[in-house]
Amino acid sequence: MKSAERVGILYALIGFAMLSFGDAVIKTMAGEWPVVAVAALRFSIGAVVLSLLLLRKEGPSGFVPQKPWLQVARGLCLAFASLGFFSAIYIMPLAEAMAIAFISPVLTQIFAGLILGEKVRPIAWAASVFALAGVAVVLRPNLAELGLAALLPLISAIFFALMMVSNRASAGQGSALSMQVFIAAVAAPVLILSSVAGKLSGIEQIDFGWPSWEVVARCALVAFTASTAHWLAYIGTSKAGASQVAPASYVQMLVAIVMGWWWFGDVPDLLTLVGASMIISAGLLLWRDSQKPLAVRVK
Repeated sequence: MKSAERVGILYALIGFAMLSFGDAVIKTMAGEWPVVAVAALRFSIGAVVLSLLLLRKEGPSGFVPQKPWLQVARGLCLAFASLGFFSAIYIMPLAEAMAIAFISPVLTQIFAGLILGEKVRPIAWAASVFALAGVAVVLRPNLAELGLAALLPLISAIFFALMMVSNRASAGQGSALSMQVFIAAVAAPVLILSSVAGKLSGIEQIDFGWPSWEVVARCALVAFTASTAHWLAYIGTSKAGASQVAPASYVQMLVAIVMGWWWFGDVPDLLTLVGASMIISAGLLLWRDSQKPLAVRVK
């Protein structure tokens, strides 16, 4: 492996690890502030900071998307994916929610075929079935304890996969920074409106007042770590290539287990680890198949 590739993978590993750290910080706010308000504040901070950076770097022209409705779709998918995952880690152990969310790379392959018309190889369908079996293993106690709320990380994974498909469709339509701004600028207002609706609903669980400075600080920390993580992953991909960086994303699972154990005392049981291994194996199987020459893959 070349030196540049090793450096790129290191960048990506640090970035993906920071994402799990941010998830753990989100979980610390459970019971202090409603999840929809936390998501709204986190993305509002991110949207403002990223917009200022884009204005400085590219000027007003950087804020004009080529296909506005495609950017709206990206932002909506991000809002729903984030809200689903944040809600999941509020009520579930971090490692279990993360394990289920990792089905998104497999779902992305399927949705890319259904929506974008990309060829879906038989191995992708087989990996999907295997990954879904892993999801069932991870979910088995939570469905009994939490009911349908246990499906939140799966719903999040579906919207995240749809976002990845829309990202593919919008490739080359702007700089990496502008694409981050477009998606955050749609997600933030959607989440703000959702939090206002929760406030007006009168439902105690989603009602809220002014946040404490600790909540604001933690939301700002998550906004910073997430933006930095995406930047590091982008740098890593540019140095090592997407195919080399992809498996590095599974470091999130390891960090989630450590953070959940250290901060919250959540020790994953054997079946959770088995289910997580099945999901990750399905993703790695697809990645390994993608490394084969095209002539070999289409046989």
